[in-house]
Amino acid sequence: MTAEVPDSASFGRFAVSPEERRRRIRRVFEAVAPRYDLMNDLMSFGIHRLWKRRLARRCAGRGGVVVDLAGGTGDMARLLGEDGRMVVVCDPSWAMMEAGRRRGVSAAWSAGEAERLPFATASVDLLTISFGLRNATDVGAALAEIHRVLKPGGRFACLEFSRPARWLAPFYDLYSRLVIPRLGAAVAGQPEAYDYLVESIRRFPDQQALAAILDGAGFQSVSWENLSFGIACIHYANRSL
Repeated sequence: MTAEVPDSASFGRFAVSPEERRRRIRRVFEAVAPRYDLMNDLMSFGIHRLWKRRLARRCAGRGGVVVDLAGGTGDMARLLGEDGRMVVVCDPSWAMMEAGRRRGVSAAWSAGEAERLPFATASVDLLTISFGLRNATDVGAALAEIHRVLKPGGRFACLEFSRPARWLAPFYDLYSRLVIPRLGAAVAGQPEAYDYLVESIRRFPDQQALAAILDGAGFQSVSWENLSFGIACIHYANRSL
């Protein structure tokens, strides 16, 4: 796979403008917000929580200003804050963040999109994003913004779905096509939303391609760590000193 940034003007099978895509994605997450965490548990059999704990452990010891981008209901922020750090959740959906606030997640909450982050240049020590980069309207612009707000030497960690091992790929493909939308219909009442989520996973770059995109965006020390045979992957990168 090439290192080309994915087309930001598509939504499912239909070409749409970036602004329309932004509106549709926001509607998706507003619709699923009340049962978003439950659906993640069902779809991944709870494994997504282990993946997020791995990310939190890999980011341990990084103090200062910590931002969890596309942080939604705050489950990642809660893990990152277990060692006493204050975490800022930044997400475009107030409905998602409100769900986290009602659950008592201790965090600061800030509305913002990846392409236009509400943080000063070189002000963030650690920025994480979990299953959110693929939803950016413009992935290239989002990475440029992340690079901008990180301090020199600041750390970026991205947990995202990726390409599973070849032996697993056919089974994973069937599961994502047949089971996930039906779960979305049965539990969240939103089959179309989960059709979109499955499609967004399919369109996202694989491990090597995303690493090349990060390198091309000016990040240094780019690496990745496969989880569950490549179903998910954590990408790591630093802003140069």
